[in-house]
Amino acid sequence: MKALIIHAAQDLRIEEYPATHPAEGEVQIQIAVGGVCGSDLHYYLHGGFGPVQLKEPMILGHEVSGHVAAMGKNVTGFKEGDRVAVSPSRPCWNCRYCALGLANQCLNMRFYGSAMPFPHIQGAFRQTLVADATQCVIANEISAAEAAVAEPLAVVLHATRQAGDLVGKRVLITGCGPIGVLAVLAARRAGAAEIVATDLSDNALSYAVTVGADRVINTQTESDTLAEYTADKGYFNAMFECSGANAALVSGIHTMAPGGIIVQLGLGGDMSLPMMVMTAKELQLKGSFRFHEEFATAVELMSKGLIDVKPLVSHTVDFDQSEQAFKLASDRDVAMKTHIRFR
Repeated sequence: MKALIIHAAQDLRIEEYPATHPAEGEVQIQIAVGGVCGSDLHYYLHGGFGPVQLKEPMILGHEVSGHVAAMGKNVTGFKEGDRVAVSPSRPCWNCRYCALGLANQCLNMRFYGSAMPFPHIQGAFRQTLVADATQCVIANEISAAEAAVAEPLAVVLHATRQAGDLVGKRVLITGCGPIGVLAVLAARRAGAAEIVATDLSDNALSYAVTVGADRVINTQTESDTLAEYTADKGYFNAMFECSGANAALVSGIHTMAPGGIIVQLGLGGDMSLPMMVMTAKELQLKGSFRFHEEFATAVELMSKGLIDVKPLVSHTVDFDQSEQAFKLASDRDVAMKTHIRFR
C-alpha cells in the first residue's frame, strides 16, 4: 500500500509502506478520507512545533474515516463494508491517569501522527490502516467526509464539557479555524443564547456566520469593536480561545463578565495573563486537551443530524495530489477544512 510520509519540512512523499493484517481485536480499514489538521501543517511547513521535531520519517494524519475491509478474531459489532470513523486516541489503560478516568491525559498515549515520542507514532494517512476495534465508531448514517471530522468535533465537545452549563449564556469564540467554527456549532447545541466570533481573516469569519454565529468581528480591521463588550465589568459568560494567540486571550479576558469561564484550546506557547483582572472578576481559566469518550458522541450527534459539519469542508483533493491539500490548508484566506480523498 501507499502512505503519505513527511521526511522533513517541505519534504512530503507518497511512498510504499507495508500493510498489516488485523490481529485479535483489530479491524482493517480501507481509508476513504483524511482531514489535514494544524499539527499536520506544522510538520509539513516547519518540521514540527516547539520541542516536538521530526527525528525520522513519519506517516502524517489523524482525522480519518474509511470502510471495514477485514476483522480479526473476537471482533463483534462490525461487518465488512461498514463506514467507520477512526479515533486516533489510543490510551494505555494502565497508567495512573487512565485509572482515574482521564484517558486524554494518558502517560503512554499512542496518538496517530505524533513526533512527541521516539520512535514516532505513525499516522493514518495511508490506504489501509489496522486499528483496535475499540477505536472504530460505525458511521453508516453520514458521509466519509463528515466521519473524518469526528476528531476535531470531539476536541470541541470536550472543551464544551469544560465550559459547563451554557444554556442561555453569552459566548465569545476567538479564532475561527476549524476548531473555532466547530466550537460555534458545539456551543449552540449546548444552549448558548448568543455567540460572537473573532478572527483576522474574513474568509474564516464567513464560515462562522454560515454555522450560526450571531456576530463576527475582524480584530485586524475592526480593532476597537471588541471593546464594546468591556463596559460594566464585561459581557460574556464563557469564552473559547481557539487561536493560541496571547493577544486574543488577553483582549477576550477584558470582555468577560464576573464569574465567567475561559476555556483555552489553542496551543500557541506560553502566554501572559492580566491576573489582577482575572482575580477581581473571579474568572476561571480551564485548559482543554484532546478528548476520549467524546469521539463516539461526535459521531452520534452528526448521525442524528444534530450537528452539521458539512459546511466546513472547503476543499477535497485526491491522494496523488496530497501536497496540494497541504498548500491549500495553509492558506486561511482560501480554505477552511481540506480533505484528502484516498479512494
